[in-house]
Amino acid sequence: MSTPPTGRRTRAALALAALLGSAALAGLPAAPAAAAEGAVTVQYRTGSGGATADQSEPWFKVRNTGSSPVQLSQVRIRYYFKADAPGVSYRFACSWAVRGCSSVTGTFGTLAHPTATADRYLEIGFTPTAGSLAPGADTGDMQLRFHRSDWQTLRQSDDYSFGGDRTSYTDWHKVTAQLAGATVWGTAPEGDAPTDPTDPTDPPGEGGQTLFDDFAYTSHTDPALSAHGWSVRANPGGPGVPGATWDPSQVTFASPGGTSVMNLRTSTAGTGASTTHTEVLTRATKFKNGTYAARVRFSDAPAYGPDGDRVVQTFFTINDLRAPMADDYAEYDFEYLPNGGWGEPSHILYTTSWETYDPDPWQAVNQHSESRQSFAGWHDLVVTIDDSAITYYVDGRHFGTHDAAYLPERPMSINFNQWLIDLVGQTSTTPRAYDQQVDYVLHVKDQVLTPAQVAARIQALRGAGTSFVDEVPAP
Repeated sequence: MSTPPTGRRTRAALALAALLGSAALAGLPAAPAAAAEGAVTVQYRTGSGGATADQSEPWFKVRNTGSSPVQLSQVRIRYYFKADAPGVSYRFACSWAVRGCSSVTGTFGTLAHPTATADRYLEIGFTPTAGSLAPGADTGDMQLRFHRSDWQTLRQSDDYSFGGDRTSYTDWHKVTAQLAGATVWGTAPEGDAPTDPTDPTDPPGEGGQTLFDDFAYTSHTDPALSAHGWSVRANPGGPGVPGATWDPSQVTFASPGGTSVMNLRTSTAGTGASTTHTEVLTRATKFKNGTYAARVRFSDAPAYGPDGDRVVQTFFTINDLRAPMADDYAEYDFEYLPNGGWGEPSHILYTTSWETYDPDPWQAVNQHSESRQSFAGWHDLVVTIDDSAITYYVDGRHFGTHDAAYLPERPMSINFNQWLIDLVGQTSTTPRAYDQQVDYVLHVKDQVLTPAQVAARIQALRGAGTSFVDEVPAP
């Protein structure tokens, strides 16, 4: 289990409240980027060939075998292995990489359908600083490793992707590679096999009870907004700057280019009394297992005024904390910090799955994944929850999978909010404001959809002229 920095916020004061407000919009959501042309192969060798070891050492080279350049930030490699025991956690490290270890990321995931040789995977990704691969070029050496968090000896001889006799680089089909979300190399174990896509012509009510809203409202006082189950927070309290207000008037709607968009604005002039936060949430707490998706525009720079505030831009689900460390609490977050915070110096995107917490003195039980790069612009965010894991995707690419220990025991609400952690990042008294925008939200009850299936479902709903539907029953 991983724990985010100890300065995390509490949401104990989060409430269901009244109606909406005003802001400037930054334009039409761009269509998802097309898949990159090209193809890649993966070469593998092991730096530690024994049946057991202090740490496993999968080393890789990625080669562009296509005819077009490949952006490495669009490449993901999966190395599949069998955990030594269900409760064991692992840590990733990079010993050496020609492109620089700071350009290589490693996250662990759990297979929805374990096999005899694989129930986990290590996913290797690249930050934008890794650059691109020209046709015929490769990344050079990437000497990677992972170990048990408790540093006990691990067994690797029963791992699907392990090749104890591979002491020099060779093509290796027991690891997979994805390029722009499509698998282009390798054979995954059966537990990671893709599911069949949803028929994009399915009418809105078929294939799972659905909530969909494309936020086609006129203002926060539009009666349809409340009739559709939404509330805009006006009550005081955390998280965020003490003394700040949650201002419904700072939530607005517009239709640039014919596409409806909701805007949440957060503003400050450097004091608690001048700070306004925004939050939009469902009044009903009726959402549990299934697929959650939203298209959200994050912002690195303020709409006006000086930059530097430690702002948090979010899409999440949550229920109430009934008592400190209550084990039936649940929360699943996308949280983007464009200016850092919680001990981070610069932009970072967290996905966090919560089991519980105690606000005073602060302690938390959660698991998180993160990426330290800019996420300014429009992004497709998907989180799926079934009986075995919580899995997060950003723009069709896997971002992190969290363990069954963090699954929800009770239903939750669906929320968007934007707020300032504190006023330390920017001490100026010059007024400034930040915008977060939302194109749509989707929940499909009790069904795990791939990002491609989510896109097909949205296309079908909009193609049928559906701007809102809520078929999810009360619990």
